Amino acid sequence: MDELRIPVEVIGFFTPEEARVYGLLPFEKREEKLDCYGEKGRNYEAVVQEIEIIRGVKVGIEYLPPEEFRRLIRQYYREGVADSGKRTQTAVSAGEERDFLSRLIEEAYRTYASDIHFEAYEERCRVRFRIDGRLLERYGIDKENYAALVNQVKILANLDISEKRLPQDGRIFFHRGDCKFDVRVSCLPAIHGEKIVLRLLTRHAELLELGNLGFSGRQLNDYREAVSKPHGLVLISGPTGSGKSTTLYATLRLLNREDNNILTIEDPVEYTLEGVNQVQLKEEIGLTFGSALRTFLRQDPDIIMLGEIRDTETARMAVRSSLTGHLIFSTIHTNSAWGCVARLADMGLHPYLISDTLLLCMAQRLVRVLCPHCKRETEEQFPLNIPWKGEGKPARFYRAEGCEACYYTGYSGRKAIYEVIPIDSRLSAAVRNQEADISALLKERGIQTLRETAIGLLREGLTSPEEILPLLNES
Repeated sequence: MDELRIPVEVIGFFTPEEARVYGLLPFEKREEKLDCYGEKGRNYEAVVQEIEIIRGVKVGIEYLPPEEFRRLIRQYYREGVADSGKRTQTAVSAGEERDFLSRLIEEAYRTYASDIHFEAYEERCRVRFRIDGRLLERYGIDKENYAALVNQVKILANLDISEKRLPQDGRIFFHRGDCKFDVRVSCLPAIHGEKIVLRLLTRHAELLELGNLGFSGRQLNDYREAVSKPHGLVLISGPTGSGKSTTLYATLRLLNREDNNILTIEDPVEYTLEGVNQVQLKEEIGLTFGSALRTFLRQDPDIIMLGEIRDTETARMAVRSSLTGHLIFSTIHTNSAWGCVARLADMGLHPYLISDTLLLCMAQRLVRVLCPHCKRETEEQFPLNIPWKGEGKPARFYRAEGCEACYYTGYSGRKAIYEVIPIDSRLSAAVRNQEADISALLKERGIQTLRETAIGLLREGLTSPEEILPLLNES
């Protein structure tokens, strides 16, 4: 067959999963007709009927030899294989397992994946990558070889291969070429076989520099000024997976000087930093955030990083430590930057103590960025009625299309957005007076909210309306 060039918009008619399930490769779309390549010898009657009913198009099929068809599917759907109706991707044999695992971790590193999921089901096993916060299926594994692959992971992580009834946690140090990083391993017993999750604790240096995280110029200056203070409390809020740990580690790198004694208590220790004394939380033996903090104060610290303030004892000790001349960093689960104040108050801290110690509160989120290779400007209206609150509705939007470069997701990478509130004398008074609505004060100071920052990305054409919709709804 001559070199085939299928338009991206035609390939995008099916997701990779749909292409694998249907066993079809679309190559031309004309009004209400979709022409597809299919695998010779396979019965498509039920598939065609389903597509015509659900998608409203007539389906034509041009049959190809199985090997040629599978080659094209791999080419256009990133290693996907439609194999006689089975929902699998490129299968891995037992002889390839060891090299496969190394190549898999290396590939995950190159694509900036944060996690690798190994999952077993009744009829198939699969491997998924979490890229830009979303799980994408990458490979299939022969059912009979899955247990051996799990055992290989366990051996590398120094886990008990005979224990299949209880969860286990371990760690792998990965070193291949220039790639050197830790991999956290979690094993969970499931009904069809153990589920394994590998968390890649990669040290992409560019992601641990404050200037590269997404702060605006004003926000970066406010944050740097707060963390340069000799004592006080700096709080970062946001849901799980919003990049709080990355911000904390970038901050520690900035402050990691020979004249600073830095101590951290973390759950877990995700990155090891030379010159920083890091402690792993172990609640089962009594090593909690609170108990570690009490010991830290006898270790002559200058800077303390608490992985999270999650209870009253830790909150009170953090505030007291900041009052006695220490700089404290921590995270807290709230929906907004100012919500940090209410959360501390809910934990029983007096407002005057919070106002005397809080240097800065900050909220952050991660927003997926549209793939520059395939994003498309559209004149369509915003799909939902969102109150724009005077910001002015953007005149145009860009949509996610999907191409080979972005695994047909339409997005490539994520950008952190921030709401940074440095506490000045007027805001300190607002803390003491327990003022819930400080929107007027923020506007006076020109402080951007998460909502305003997200809309800014939309105006610049960097993201889509759907991606920022949760932020618009929660504001």
